[in-house]
Amino acid sequence: MIKEMKSYEKIEQYDTEITEALADNYKVIIENLGEDVTREGLEKTPERVAKAMQYLTHGYGLDPLEILKSAMFTEDHQQMIVVKDIEVYSMCEHHMLPFFGKAHVAYIPNGKIVGLSKIPRVVDAFARRMQVQERLTDQIKNCIQDALNPLGVAVVIEAQHMCMQMRGIQKQNSVTTTSSFTGAFEKDKTRKEFISLVSNKLS
Repeated sequence: MIKEMKSYEKIEQYDTEITEALADNYKVIIENLGEDVTREGLEKTPERVAKAMQYLTHGYGLDPLEILKSAMFTEDHQQMIVVKDIEVYSMCEHHMLPFFGKAHVAYIPNGKIVGLSKIPRVVDAFARRMQVQERLTDQIKNCIQDALNPLGVAVVIEAQHMCMQMRGIQKQNSVTTTSSFTGAFEKDKTRKEFISLVSNKLS
């Protein structure tokens, strides 16, 4: 017996007041750019952009520290834990254009570990804001350090910036790398091990 599929229903939750205010502003922006906001292709664009911007910056409503604290466990493990190739999507605060790439995060436990999925969630919580890559790197590091008090934390982010690729200097292949370390990762040997682990691909 083949069961009939239920119809698809998309559920979105946005603050109505904020959505309306943003949409009104985007309508003015589009008009000031010389477009006809009443034509078919643009009629609903102000509302779509208003919702998109709320999603792209939803990190403001998240508490990264609490995300980590929600899944902390006692363990004696004191070797490096690395979560690499975490997708990063963020918004440059200078031009409000995207930058995107990968984050590599490691820590050495000091009696506490955290559920692995929480590290990418923390990356997203900070990335989904108006950001600069340098601050984003530090915020991730500091949050993990504050929550777990590990022996050390390492964060490296590699990203491409649309503000450099589609405007301004227009360098299509440029990649910006930022790093931030605490504790054991400030020692050359430990830092080199981390860089080696994030650079190598599993066979």
